[in-house]
Amino acid sequence: MRLFLGTIAGFFVAMALPSATWAQSCTFGISAMNFGQVDTLSGAQTNTSANMSVSCTGVLLSRILICPNLGDGSGGATASSRQMLSGTNALNFQIYSDASRSTVWGSYLWPYPSRPPVYSVTLSALGSATGSSVLYGAVPGGQGTIPPGSYISTFSGGHVEFRYRYAPVSNDCTVTTGVVVARPSFNVSATVAANCLISTQTVDFGTTGVLTGNVDATGQVSVSCTPGTTYSIGLGNGQTGTGPTSRRMALGSQGVTYGLYRDTARSLPWGNSIGTNTVAGTGTGTAQGIPVYGRVPPQTTPAPGTYTDTVVVTVTY
Repeated sequence: MRLFLGTIAGFFVAMALPSATWAQSCTFGISAMNFGQVDTLSGAQTNTSANMSVSCTGVLLSRILICPNLGDGSGGATASSRQMLSGTNALNFQIYSDASRSTVWGSYLWPYPSRPPVYSVTLSALGSATGSSVLYGAVPGGQGTIPPGSYISTFSGGHVEFRYRYAPVSNDCTVTTGVVVARPSFNVSATVAANCLISTQTVDFGTTGVLTGNVDATGQVSVSCTPGTTYSIGLGNGQTGTGPTSRRMALGSQGVTYGLYRDTARSLPWGNSIGTNTVAGTGTGTAQGIPVYGRVPPQTTPAPGTYTDTVVVTVTY
């Protein structure tokens, strides 16, 4: 009998498991925040938003705390607002972390009280996670003295510092140990276009008797235009009038002829031919009141009653 001696080769089977020392890694993207055309004269707030995307990898099932610090931006900031610039002109705006626009998105790295929102992701069993958040922007009203132009603020470099680290339960964004820093960049922009708003005060001739002499009255056109915007104000001929001094207040088929003028002497008719009989000016961002001088000349007196007319006011800028 022969005895065969040999060796049995054993197979070593191993699986590499993630090490708790693996560093977390996150990338961020922020879309541009574009307010489009902003009406600074209306007094209404203009809102828009931007999106922040997050993608992280690291130790599976771990929680990563993200502290997205946003500072002044290149336009600068005050305690109450950030600013976009067009040359040396500044347009106020703000970035918020909530849709009601009540909580300013700030930074632990600036001198103002507002702090960044706390954000976190939990990695999957494959060691990755994605997420997103919204940045809510607002340009407040009441900035009528801001000149037209293209306004921008850039958030990059030291204006943006997204800190993140492993943090099973903590929401403390002041910790610096184990922190990794990312600096995504984005722009905030808006356009202030030349614009004018107008309001009027009625020319009321009151109550009179027989029309044997001039009856005078004064009204007003109030115009608000963006600073530096040149404008021209024209007055139409009314509903049935044929010219600046032959407008007609009507009651049924009867009428009272009247005129509207640019001067107290009622010698400069106010019509709608630009450069000929209109009133020109330059906007300041605040309301400019311009008197309208009315006159009912002597004429055949129609039947008693209330006579009216509607005149269209046109602002060309």
